[in-house]
Amino acid sequence: MSTLTVKAFGAESTTADLKEMTIERRATTPKDVEIEILYCGVCHSDLHTARNDWGGSLYPVVPGHEIVGRITSVGSEVSKFKVGDLAAVGCMVDSCGHCDSCKEDLEQYCLNGFTGTYNGKDKHLGGHTFGGYSQKVVVDDHFVLSVPENLDLAAVAPLLCAGITTWSPLRHWNVGPNSKVAVVGLGGLGHMAIKLAKGLGADVTLFSRTPGKTEDANQLGADHVVISTDDSQMDTVKGKFDLIIDTVPYEHDINPYMQTLTLNGTLVLVGFVGEFSETEVSTRPMIFQRRSVAGSLIGGIAETQELLDFCGKHNIVSDIELIKMQDINQAYERMIKSDVKYRFVIDMQSL
Repeated sequence: MSTLTVKAFGAESTTADLKEMTIERRATTPKDVEIEILYCGVCHSDLHTARNDWGGSLYPVVPGHEIVGRITSVGSEVSKFKVGDLAAVGCMVDSCGHCDSCKEDLEQYCLNGFTGTYNGKDKHLGGHTFGGYSQKVVVDDHFVLSVPENLDLAAVAPLLCAGITTWSPLRHWNVGPNSKVAVVGLGGLGHMAIKLAKGLGADVTLFSRTPGKTEDANQLGADHVVISTDDSQMDTVKGKFDLIIDTVPYEHDINPYMQTLTLNGTLVLVGFVGEFSETEVSTRPMIFQRRSVAGSLIGGIAETQELLDFCGKHNIVSDIELIKMQDINQAYERMIKSDVKYRFVIDMQSL
């Protein structure tokens, strides 16, 4: 298969800083779309993969799965895109296409495993996939998304991960104008959960450990802020919420939040990946009020397109800080300290 060489930014090892390098992309096949990358969002998963925090990282790692750009080439069998169109790519670039999950447009739950935009198995060139910290990407047209022309392109990028990660549970649990939704954690995921839940017409509450985020939450659209460390405030919201979206990315005690769910309410975890090894989860509030604890992973391609169309209609984008590609290592250090409101996005023209 013929290839093209493009500039990229990646890490050569677990301890290495990201630096400029070159990678090979496949030339456009009949079902492919080639995209010049204009902006790429920065996700915690990028950092974790670059530093092998979860194990299994394949080097060199070129992160980036919040990709927005403009189409520069399409294959002969591609009909829904043309050269010059705005396009986006999220966390997946392939799946088996024939399992029950894929047939239901739930490629993120592919029973044979989806192919990640980076660190996945590259069935075309062998080796592993490279992400959006690069000049171009070539992707099967099924996994390419249309971007509304009216939106700020840089601020669209985080919708491809932070946005869809919170949109998918909102849609699955049928959030609408009569819903009461709470969000735990005000970061990249949490701020999108507030915006999207509000956009769907829900009454939205932020759970915060400290009062310092009240003004920010209100500006994002939250109707209420409850200090989760204040027992008296927590008492006022017992049995209130139909859905709680928990975006906290580290192990924490979810028991206090369970008491605030309605009958049949659900707390869905979208931030923490791992085991609650130090905190026991009580089944009492679940059994006696038929409450649930669930998890949710990004969203399928159809659902992600639905999100982008919804955001285009309601003018919803992420709050971002635009950086140059060369500043990515400093951005990672700041991200560890939660020193960003609320998502870094790379201006890929700097590469």
